[in-house]
Amino acid sequence: MLPRRQLSREAARRVGSRRDFSRDRRGRREVLRRASLGVHPTSPEHQLHGSLVEVLGVGVLILGPSGVGKSECVIELVRRGQRLVADDVVRFRQVDEGRGLLGWSPEHIRHFIEVRGLGLMSVSDLFGSEATLDECKVGFVVRLEEWESGVEFERIGLDRLRETIFGVELPAVVLPVHAASNIATLVELAVRDWQLRERGINAARRLDERLRSVGGMLGSPGAIDGEGI
Repeated sequence: MLPRRQLSREAARRVGSRRDFSRDRRGRREVLRRASLGVHPTSPEHQLHGSLVEVLGVGVLILGPSGVGKSECVIELVRRGQRLVADDVVRFRQVDEGRGLLGWSPEHIRHFIEVRGLGLMSVSDLFGSEATLDECKVGFVVRLEEWESGVEFERIGLDRLRETIFGVELPAVVLPVHAASNIATLVELAVRDWQLRERGINAARRLDERLRSVGGMLGSPGAIDGEGI
């Protein structure tokens, strides 16, 4: 029989071994999980100033200058049932052999959001843990720009923009922001429209074809009700 002190050391060694095994097992699970996403262990990481929200099952990267309203847009999206991944700083790594991007928040600010006039808040405390995600693939880009008189923004939308983020090309829209804007609604509309386009349903193109069949086209004078669109 081992002396008590030696027994204590032996017990501590066994506990330590179990902890090491548990850490190793968690580490292996994380490696397997990331492998299932196509994340290469040596893939470099990048980061951007912006927000990442899962909207209708699509990871939406929201970009724009500081103060344009990204965080307010995110809060409204979360209030509607969408899920926050990252706010202010988004980290990325290429997945799917370089064809996709996985985004997440730096751990020290994960699930926190800064709202001007109110300060820092925890989204999981405010809306519950189901209102947040640790990471998601980026599928769509929304750029917010301050509205300026005389600056042209998309009004027809026959085709969507494409934007390259860290070597990955993604569908994108640019949304003008002004006092009357409901940006969260526009973001949801943009995602729904993109999902329809992925299924081959393009409302703008369908209307353009209809007008062309009667000798008109979108953007021409008198296209609809005597006015161009």
